[in-house]
Amino acid sequence: MNSLQSLRELIHQLPGRLAALNAGKVGNKPAPEAWSAKEELGHLLDSAANNYQRIVRTQLEENPPMPSYDGEGWVALQRYQRRGWQELIGLWVALNQQLLAAAEAAQEAAWQRTCTIGDSAPLTLQFVFDDYIDHMLHHLRHIGVEVEDLAPAKAAAQD
Repeated sequence: MNSLQSLRELIHQLPGRLAALNAGKVGNKPAPEAWSAKEELGHLLDSAANNYQRIVRTQLEENPPMPSYDGEGWVALQRYQRRGWQELIGLWVALNQQLLAAAEAAQEAAWQRTCTIGDSAPLTLQFVFDDYIDHMLHHLRHIGVEVEDLAPAKAAAQD
């Protein structure tokens, strides 16, 4: 399974898996400085918003400079801990559908176009997208969601 197909499957399968988590526990923080599942899913919303910009702008501009972002600051500012679990799930679906539409619009050659993020070296759109999926899967596993069946094969080519 490649990264585009993985995102399609995540959009289809993940809402039910997230909704199945104990609603009373998704707000529990394992430690005062650690994120709850709500905050971690919120972080994935922020990641989707930032990566959507990267995917669109890299297709439209030559090596656009993209800012990095302060994950802790974004999570705190948006108060995900106070938000409803179903609301966060719905936002995750909507943001990822938008990101998927932008990624599916990429022509084959666009996957080798580059951008910079913060002070990074140039990164290909393919790397940015694959890294986005890997980052998401890491956080979903940490939340306690089974995603191994939705993970891309490491050697698969982009479709």
